[in-house]
Amino acid sequence: ELRGSHAGLLRVVWIGILLSVLQQFVGINVIFYYSSTLWHSVGFSEADAFDITVGTSIVNVLVTLVAIALVDRIGRKPLLIVGSAGMAVTLALMAWCFSQATGTGANLSLPGALGPVALVAANAYVVFFGLSWGPMVWVLLGEMFPNQIRGSALAVCGFAQWFANYLIAQSFPIMAAWSLAGSYTFYAVCAVISFFLVQRFVRETKGKELEEMQG
Repeated sequence: ELRGSHAGLLRVVWIGILLSVLQQFVGINVIFYYSSTLWHSVGFSEADAFDITVGTSIVNVLVTLVAIALVDRIGRKPLLIVGSAGMAVTLALMAWCFSQATGTGANLSLPGALGPVALVAANAYVVFFGLSWGPMVWVLLGEMFPNQIRGSALAVCGFAQWFANYLIAQSFPIMAAWSLAGSYTFYAVCAVISFFLVQRFVRETKGKELEEMQG
C-alpha cells in the first residue's frame, strides 16, 4: 500500500517519517529523561534539579493545551514554523551556555549567570516545542494520509518516531560525555532542518484542512 516511486515509498509517507523523526531529533526527550541529572551536574541542588524537572513537565502540558486552542485559529504550518525557529534559537543558546562550562562529569559548572540563562532557555525551548512540534506532528499525521493508506502509514511513522526516540535517548549520555555543547548544537541543527522541511513540504489550504501531499 505504501510503495511508490520515491526511494520505494510514496512521497507523503516519507514526509510523515521525516516529521516523526525530526520531532525526536530536536532533543525534546533529552530534556525530560535527563534534565534532573543535567541540572544537578551544573550546580543546582538535587532537590532544585528535581523541582525544575517537574516544573518543565508542567510547562509542557500547559502550552500543549494552548496549542490545542490555537491550532485551528492560526494553522498548523505557522505554528510549526514559529516552533522550529524558537527551538533553534533556544537550543543554540543552551549550546553556547554549555560551551562556557568548566569541569567535567559531576564536577561540571556554569560560570556566573549562565546557569539561570541555560535554565530559562531550556524552558523556553519546551514552550516552543509544546506549542508546535509536540502536538502538531500528531495532528498532521492524522490528516495528511489518504484514507486507503492511513492505518499503514501511521504505523510506519509511529515506528519511526519511537525508534528515533530510542536513538536520542541512548546516544545522549555518549554525546554528553563528549560535549554537552556539541549535543545541543546537533539538536539546534535538527531544529533548523525542521524549519526548512515545513517551508518546503507542509502546505495548507485557505481552509483549515491539510492538502494531500502525494505529488
